[in-house]
Amino acid sequence: MRGLTLIVLTADRERLDAAIAIASAAAALGGRARLYLHDRAVTLLPGAPLDDALALGVEVIACQSGLAAAGLALDTLDPRIAGGGLVSLLAGADDDRITTV
Repeated sequence: MRGLTLIVLTADRERLDAAIAIASAAAALGGRARLYLHDRAVTLLPGAPLDDALALGVEVIACQSGLAAAGLALDTLDPRIAGGGLVSLLAGADDDRITTV
């Protein structure tokens, strides 16, 4: 199964919840699943229901520029959440299907 990379574009809780569900389903089926929160979407991370997704192996990546703009520090979030940017995300995409939410 090809990997799946979902890019959450906005600070919309319903979009994030849908992305978490889709990534979790892909991971449950044995595929690689990555969830990238772009720009202001990182403001949804505190309190986001990510435990099940992370337990399934979903990689959650927070936009470093978005964190800085929002005044959020990566070390205040779940330690399983990584920091990154679009360049590193795309460079590591391999043959993932990439979609925006």
